[in-house]
Amino acid sequence: MQFAEVIRRRRMVRHYADRPLSPEVIETILASALRAPSAGFSQGWAFLALTEPDDRARFWPFVPARVAQTPTMQNAPLVVVPLAHKAAYLARYAEADKGWADRSEARWPAPYWYVDTGMAALMMLLTAVDEGLDACFFGIMPVTGEDSRPEIDVPAHTAAFKAEFGIPDEYAPIGGICVGYRADDLPPQNPAVAARRRDASSVIHRGQFGTT
Repeated sequence: MQFAEVIRRRRMVRHYADRPLSPEVIETILASALRAPSAGFSQGWAFLALTEPDDRARFWPFVPARVAQTPTMQNAPLVVVPLAHKAAYLARYAEADKGWADRSEARWPAPYWYVDTGMAALMMLLTAVDEGLDACFFGIMPVTGEDSRPEIDVPAHTAAFKAEFGIPDEYAPIGGICVGYRADDLPPQNPAVAARRRDASSVIHRGQFGTT
């Protein structure tokens, strides 16, 4: 598939057929994440790959809103959770060729451990399309409501998820990715999505912010 076609076809698909993936395709998708760029070649990431039905069954209760809204997401035969590892970046930039020996986070204009792990996630999303599949990136979040206390509920939910899968404290899950074959009866895309799509003139500023 031509790269331009991969870009054009990429979308977040939330309805999947109950159809397996070959081990070779799974490994291709996972390996693509390792080709993402990372600051200082820190490679501060890890990836929890859930391919066994029992493991995926343990995962889905941690995304209750997704399951309630689009239950056929659970048919996806591959779930990947990208994990950001901030300590790897702080350690890498304390090395002699970088020299930030104090390991201060204040030196970082943006948290590149999240940026780079997000780019690795995008590599997997694009590779899925190139393999004739579909994928979706989504948050790992608790149910929210009027009585929610996100400052308490979200960290507690994340901690419970990490405990379930034995993820070390220093790794931060940035979300989940499911990959598979789209359902035959995939609903058409909501026309509101196209209506909300911003065109180039509203987001590209040439030479000066506000100049198109």
